[in-house]
Amino acid sequence: MIKILHLSDIHLGSGFSHGRINPNTGRNTRLDDFEHSLSLCIDRALADPVDLVLFGGDAFPDATPPPVVQDAFARQFHRLVDADIPTVLLVGNHDQHSQGQGGASLCIYRTLGVPKFIVGDRLQTHRVDTRAGAVQVLTLPWLTRSALLTRPDTETLSIGDIQELLIDRLRVALEGEIRQLDLTLPTVLLAHLMTDTASFGAERFLAAGKGFTVPMALLTRDCFDYVALGHVHRHQVLCDHPPVVYPGSIERVDFSEEDEAKGYVLVELERGRAQVDFCPLPVRTFLTIRVNLVTADDPQDELSRAIAQAPIQDAVVRLVYQIHPDQLPQVDNAAVHAALQSAHTYTIYPELVSQLARPRLPELGVGHSIDPIDALKSYIAHQPTLKDLELDLITAANALLSATADAELDYASRDTPPAKAEPAAQSSQLRLL
Repeated sequence: MIKILHLSDIHLGSGFSHGRINPNTGRNTRLDDFEHSLSLCIDRALADPVDLVLFGGDAFPDATPPPVVQDAFARQFHRLVDADIPTVLLVGNHDQHSQGQGGASLCIYRTLGVPKFIVGDRLQTHRVDTRAGAVQVLTLPWLTRSALLTRPDTETLSIGDIQELLIDRLRVALEGEIRQLDLTLPTVLLAHLMTDTASFGAERFLAAGKGFTVPMALLTRDCFDYVALGHVHRHQVLCDHPPVVYPGSIERVDFSEEDEAKGYVLVELERGRAQVDFCPLPVRTFLTIRVNLVTADDPQDELSRAIAQAPIQDAVVRLVYQIHPDQLPQVDNAAVHAALQSAHTYTIYPELVSQLARPRLPELGVGHSIDPIDALKSYIAHQPTLKDLELDLITAANALLSATADAELDYASRDTPPAKAEPAAQSSQLRLL
């Protein structure tokens, strides 16, 4: 029996807008939170002890983390080196440079020759010798379309045809690895991808326009005893035979993950069987307080009671209240800030509710047009939950518009008609409903 600890989506260095500076260390408190969660995972690996650690990708928010973040990551994983525990680090979409060009942040561990550390930056089968015996780990890192297809391959294809061709190319490559497996050994597929049956969250927007969806039928093969996935932040078991598991991320990145349990997975593996146990982590609470003050006789009193009844101690808090413009003088902003002081950090969103009919954007009236990117920015500005995703959403939109423009130019050149085919902590923001 081989004991495995499977974790994923550490995102060390994320969510700084929800933290504050620790005066004793000079570090953002959210970096401390993420490193603490990672340290608890490593503590468990050492305490059991496990025979193998599998990391499912997305170590950092991007491929060029600052030195303080790299140091925190290396400090925790070095404990596995000292304990002589083999570790496989898979490359996720956030670990790669743009479109997979220019290498990945985790490749330095292979370059340095860290003992018993394997970096999975390509589709490849690795035999790992553990204290409990040998195991095969087939690594499937995040794949972009450019990794499997060239521009000439797709010039005449619809989006649906491109998706089918991508899956066909991946199926052939995966089959080539499967045919070389030793069927007497326990085998794990370690992959960073989106499946067609998973429940997605913020990661769908973060990877928009960069990847593609992989059907479950491609993963549930008899040769795999356990399918260890990364990329989706919500823990979920998609299949029992073999177990296909997203452990989820180890910390909350933003308010879109407010209600998600965070943790890692312990696996007991042998040929033909895998037992899976999800282990939750005590991560920092994210809490949204919503109050409708439009009909309140005393808006300040109702707001104060809502805050007092909420468990805000040491939590990252978002206070959203709806109010008429003529009620604004009845709210004591200083008192609201004072009431929220026990929170770790907080943000206040007053939403002005107009007493008139809600107007449409004037740019969208008859005879007018609005640039798609400007329209997206306007929408994001009125959606507090999307603030932390603004850069990624705009980047994805630009990529889609660029791809559309390229396709139109291609068709035009051939004279052929186309086929149918979160804000800074402790601040207030005001938006009009």
